[in-house]
Amino acid sequence: MTSDSRVSWAALLLRRLGGAAGTLLGVTLVTFLVVYRLPGDPAALLAGPRADPEVIANIRRELKLDQPLPLQYADYLVRLAHLDLGQSYVRREPVAEVIRRRLPQTLQLALAGWLCWLLFGTALGTWVAARPGRWREGALLGFSILGVSTPTFWVGLLLLYLFVTRWKLLPAGGSGTLRHLLLPLLALSFAGVAYYARVAHTTVRDALAQDYVRTARAKGLSFGSVVCRHALRNALLPLVTLAGADLAALLGGVVFTESVFDWKGMGQLAVESVALVDLPMILGVVLVSAIFVVLANLIVDLLYPLLDPRIR
Repeated sequence: MTSDSRVSWAALLLRRLGGAAGTLLGVTLVTFLVVYRLPGDPAALLAGPRADPEVIANIRRELKLDQPLPLQYADYLVRLAHLDLGQSYVRREPVAEVIRRRLPQTLQLALAGWLCWLLFGTALGTWVAARPGRWREGALLGFSILGVSTPTFWVGLLLLYLFVTRWKLLPAGGSGTLRHLLLPLLALSFAGVAYYARVAHTTVRDALAQDYVRTARAKGLSFGSVVCRHALRNALLPLVTLAGADLAALLGGVVFTESVFDWKGMGQLAVESVALVDLPMILGVVLVSAIFVVLANLIVDLLYPLLDPRIR
């Protein structure tokens, strides 16, 4: 990499970091305004249905819910600057600690699902594009339509019925072992593999029709080498964009999959927090999810010049 390339790379990184910081600040503002307009009074929920108004007022003062909204937001930003996500209203413990316990479970499920999407979906789509045929392409199209149009929670319920209720082969829920991971991973992978296979098939098929592929074949390169080293590499840009966005979404919390299989991760934590109107926990989960999204987009932007030198 030349000195000019290093300078342009550093400038790109600085611009992207500035944009990422602005995006996260906007996320905190929008989330704060939406969350604090949710129906239900956290102080009343904590005090109980038969609590006196004075007790509820004391709780509101303790939680600083009686202050104007701009002051509450300013206090929230000050705490964020000190890496303090606040205290959970319901669990009575730091939000960061709860997220720290739940995050590894979501990381395990999300990364496993994402790798299945990327590896199996890309391999299947590339194989069909490299060896076209009416029955192969028809089967891939049918699988893609079925996978994308079938809700993940329905696939999860079907798997629970087959492997837990009917055949009694796997545990119904929980986490910690490979047997617990298998059913959530299958449910999560069904739609993703179908979609990635369709995208990979389209991009690789278009790449194989280009002149440089015919030139490589004319030079005596094997068909497998042409597909892997030339066609697939040039088809990676849309897949990288898709993979970066999907990984960020998965790391933010696989809500339906975690809820169906009682997987103690970020998605289930978000559902529980909304149901209990646990405002600091909702803000913390959304902020951590937004950080994953921003980081994934930043990495994808920085990978573009490496995958395609023309972008430099």
